Amino acid sequence: MPSPARPAPPAPPPEAVAPLIRALAVLRALTAAGGRAAVSDLVRTTGLARATVDRLLSTLGRLDYVRAEGREAVLAPALLELGNAYLAATGLPDRLGPLADRLADALDESVSLAVPDGDGMRFVHQATRRRAVSLAFGIGDLLPAERGAPGALFAADWAPADWQRWRARRAADPADAGFPAVPRRGPADAAPAGARQLAADFTARVTAARTAGWSLDDQLIEPGLIAVAVPVRDPAGRTVCAVSVVSHTSRHPAAALPDAVLPRLRATVGAMERALTAPAPAAVADDGRPAAWREAAKRQLGPGFVESVARGLAVLTAFGTGRAALTLSAVAEAAGLPRATARRALITLAHLGYATADGGRFRPTPKVLELGFARLSGLTLPALARPHLTALAERVGASASLAVLSADGADAGPAVQYVLGVPAAGIMRVTISPGSRAPAPATAAGRVLLAAGPGDGRTASGPAGPRALLDGVRADGHALVDDEREAGLRSVAVPVRDGAGRAVAALGVSVHVADRAPAATRAAVLPALRATAAAVEADLRVAGRYLPVPLP
Repeated sequence: MPSPARPAPPAPPPEAVAPLIRALAVLRALTAAGGRAAVSDLVRTTGLARATVDRLLSTLGRLDYVRAEGREAVLAPALLELGNAYLAATGLPDRLGPLADRLADALDESVSLAVPDGDGMRFVHQATRRRAVSLAFGIGDLLPAERGAPGALFAADWAPADWQRWRARRAADPADAGFPAVPRRGPADAAPAGARQLAADFTARVTAARTAGWSLDDQLIEPGLIAVAVPVRDPAGRTVCAVSVVSHTSRHPAAALPDAVLPRLRATVGAMERALTAPAPAAVADDGRPAAWREAAKRQLGPGFVESVARGLAVLTAFGTGRAALTLSAVAEAAGLPRATARRALITLAHLGYATADGGRFRPTPKVLELGFARLSGLTLPALARPHLTALAERVGASASLAVLSADGADAGPAVQYVLGVPAAGIMRVTISPGSRAPAPATAAGRVLLAAGPGDGRTASGPAGPRALLDGVRADGHALVDDEREAGLRSVAVPVRDGAGRAVAALGVSVHVADRAPAATRAAVLPALRATAAAVEADLRVAGRYLPVPLP
């Protein structure tokens, strides 16, 4: 017997902004495709006209949320600012995340924070232990309520209408195909008898969780994965999130996990609830696009720029630290929009489930995280930097590279390891292989990183002496080295800094010394090199706010 179709979504209200609805549909389709899709596939998936999709992608590209790679559209790191705005508004990762991290260290187990999202649950923080068998969920991933320990805790507060929606969803999607973060259910579970048993089991777990104050996940997601969760309540007694300790049956039997982790877990939850009683943080100015920027973008792209899309997405970035719930006037002021424009955008976002209103104040919802957040959560620094280095190599006609500083042993001294290399076009080219290493003091990248680090760089060499050489690099903000790695090779490098201002990598270009004199090389490549470093840093600040951006 075929599964019943999902009910059609309600028609948008008359005040809704149609281009914003379409743009969000494109972002959802691109996310569902794994973050990369051919434009023709987006046309087919969304049902929109090709010309409409092209205009929307042009606008999203100008916002840096999507980039074009050949005939494909790709989610870009700047899109994470939408999810960042939601996470900052809740304050949960900022206030509770450090406590979750300490619990993970104390128990040597993975710990996660999840919030309710409709009849599901969505992760907002992960402290993952790196093992052969470890948690693979990302921030923003959505799970069915019945397939995890937090879901039973959240369902303990459901009203009859919530249970009705859950049953309708289960009937429409018994295999959980609408939840790509979890394995699909098998035919037996999706069959009518299996579905009835699942409903009975979930109801029993909800009743037990309501009584005990904690919930056990005994391999509900996949074999071997187990968890215990406890709710975190705000001063009014409302459940705002759940903390889960996640383990594996190779470390603990499911029945033994509560005794092993509940004492520390409950103590941590008590500390979290005390943290939620602290005064709300002061409002922090956002990094959203000012109205003048939108006007400039509209002039640049002309008819290809859909201003109502840029304005609608700016409404989401109006929220943030100290701005969890805003009046219409406050949203309009923060987004730099007329009040009527902000109102229509909020009506649209509320219709789609990305915002909610209560007592004249608007809040973003966890559904904002479905806009690419989990898909982008696995970004490494080389992956983030690659499109920028590719553009740099094309712009200056020279090979570009990204390097990090690493210890090469006490005797050998510090070294740089190249983690990304993009060759320039041409018959003769400088090839830098990822994974290759070189002594840091002898390279432009190494000198930049040594100059930016602590100490006086005593390992550096040069006629002016180590301290003076690195002082000069620090003052200049770049390093130039001739005959680097081989005779006739000149390299120029600048630092790449994270959101805390730490130099985490060096960005460089390499040319043949015969091309031009050192001063001419600086004049030719430094402006582009610094602009590229700034672009990488901007993406790194957004991506690294709530996500680790590791090296490979």
